[in-house]
Amino acid sequence: MRAVLIGLALLLAAGTAAFAAERAADLTLTGAMTGQDHQTYREVPFRVPAGVTRLTVRFEHTGQDQRSVIDVGLRDPARFRGWSGGDKAEVTISESEATPAYLPGPIPAGPWTLILGVPNLRKGAEARYTARIFFERGTAFGGFYDAPLKTTPGWYRGDLHLHTGHSDASCASRRGAKVPCPLYKTVEAAEARGLDFIAITDHNTTSHDQAMRELAPYFDDLLLIPGREITTFQGHANVFGPEAFIDFQLGSPRAPDMASILSEVEKAGGLISINHPGLPSGETCMGCGWTAKVDFGRIPMIEAENGGALRQSQGGDFLSGLAFWEARLNAGYRITGVGGSDNHNALMDPAEAASVGSPTTVVHAPELSQPAILSALRAGHVFVDLKGTRDRLLEVTAEAGGHSAEMGDALSAPVGAALAVHVHVAHAAGGHLAFAGTGPLPKLADAELTSADETRSYSFAGDGRPHWIRIDVRGPDGNLWLLGNPIYLNPAARTAR
Repeated sequence: MRAVLIGLALLLAAGTAAFAAERAADLTLTGAMTGQDHQTYREVPFRVPAGVTRLTVRFEHTGQDQRSVIDVGLRDPARFRGWSGGDKAEVTISESEATPAYLPGPIPAGPWTLILGVPNLRKGAEARYTARIFFERGTAFGGFYDAPLKTTPGWYRGDLHLHTGHSDASCASRRGAKVPCPLYKTVEAAEARGLDFIAITDHNTTSHDQAMRELAPYFDDLLLIPGREITTFQGHANVFGPEAFIDFQLGSPRAPDMASILSEVEKAGGLISINHPGLPSGETCMGCGWTAKVDFGRIPMIEAENGGALRQSQGGDFLSGLAFWEARLNAGYRITGVGGSDNHNALMDPAEAASVGSPTTVVHAPELSQPAILSALRAGHVFVDLKGTRDRLLEVTAEAGGHSAEMGDALSAPVGAALAVHVHVAHAAGGHLAFAGTGPLPKLADAELTSADETRSYSFAGDGRPHWIRIDVRGPDGNLWLLGNPIYLNPAARTAR
């Protein structure tokens, strides 16, 4: 199942430079410069058809062995869009972000110009150039990277809920004044925390995508995922992946109901997660609690643990989204439970909830790339590390009838079928295992974890009915350390997957 989901996501991940490189160009411009073109400019016209949402130019030329240089810039029908000189072999422009040196904005149809400058070309020399131009349509977006940051399968740790100065995050300036916090401070904090990926989710905007595009090549060991928090008066929800505008004015003619917002999210290829549904809604945080009417069959994720709620409840469950999430599981929906710090100050303090990476969402994915991480989140191959450690691990698998399933997967368990649940926990000594779910659950006679690496197995009989089972790790005070995702036994088809 996981392989199918990831394959679909990779096919849908149009819009990246990697995608452009894998298919034929929509338009190819070629030509040659000679010594007579030394220190001159040439403007090469081309036309952009209607409906293009992203434009990518891949440029190369010969003659480098003779120190030939051809610089590149672009004009659209109305304005100058940028000049990268000889610095970049690839340029991308979209409505919300663009390669540094270029201006983001709509891609107007009509006559565009590829501007070529020749700072150096020796007498008698020739430099042949090729510009491959790719036109992207639609709203799907595969991320800022040409290739996966890591190609190996594993557990990848990230924070799915972060704010910057593009919305309401603030931090101290160099002189100590309270200022809108620049995005790079959050990225630095995530790197210091040892995270593998983060999503920047400023409120109702994608203006931060431009800063993420600029930072991605430098932070090439930290996957930056575009997101935004759809903030309404009836609830908040993060959307991951797309850059296209999604209307947030719930209750207005622009977005009369949540169904219309979900349709925009789905059309854009986004992944949506209901945020902090356990928080109260009022003057302190308008719309923080979830009251919107929604078809939960279209909701793939719920933020079961939120850093702000954890801080207010001192690690307890009473403000978490756990009960809200479990009520949907009990109703038969297959929804992934995730966590997010909801950080607003770029703080990186492992001892404090709501600092960057606290809690951490840990995802089992075949590689570190945006399509793979989002597909694994949708599939539920996830646990949440509420303390945001660098190394705690929770692996759960179930077996029945010769088939196996990991967290997020479904498993057939007919009446009387022998079920085995295997649990692997690392770096959680002092905690104890806890089962949650419906139906027949095994008794945990050996729940205490006493060493740094432990494996347990439990057996019970299936009853042929739909159930979900989950294993968590709780500390000596009963507070959650690790929150697992369910394995679904004989599930009904009430799912956003």
